[in-house]
Amino acid sequence: MVRRKNSPQLSRQDWIDQGLKVLAERGVEAVRVEPLAKLLQVTKGSFYWHFSNRQALLDALLEAWVDRDTDRIIKQVDAVEGGGVTKIRRLFELAVEDTGEVERAIRAWATNDAQVAAVLGTVDERRLNYTKDLFLTIGFTPAEAMVRARMAYYALVGEFTVGTRSDQGERLFEIQRQHDILTRRD
Repeated sequence: MVRRKNSPQLSRQDWIDQGLKVLAERGVEAVRVEPLAKLLQVTKGSFYWHFSNRQALLDALLEAWVDRDTDRIIKQVDAVEGGGVTKIRRLFELAVEDTGEVERAIRAWATNDAQVAAVLGTVDERRLNYTKDLFLTIGFTPAEAMVRARMAYYALVGEFTVGTRSDQGERLFEIQRQHDILTRRD
């Protein structure tokens, strides 16, 4: 691996983390080998130690996003003790911990890339079905559970699209009120 004097050896994950940061800040077109190498203070030869080309990095960014923002969240929610109401509250809390910057960038990227759009569609479907299943455990009918899942999911994606509020306390308060409304059985 080629690296500059006094710079730490970079891992594949370092490149992915920096790539996600650039993706979030400037979009997919800004995710380029030479600018990333400059940001990481290494030569571009370091990149080729971990990736065969830019597309391999882009694929890794997409996989990392799915893992971080879907797979890991589902695992964290599944690990929560308690029933559906408790798990839904935790899901909502985890969702508002995110600024939505990478989500927004992925959605923008998907408008011009069929492969990314397909992955995004699969992620959206998986997230919706997972949330619906949590509502089912509370006792809602399948139709009621799906409506509630869509309301919650679309509100969150809408917030990410518009831009999240910077006041995390306000976001958490509001998501708890949404939780109370959506999980209430009259």
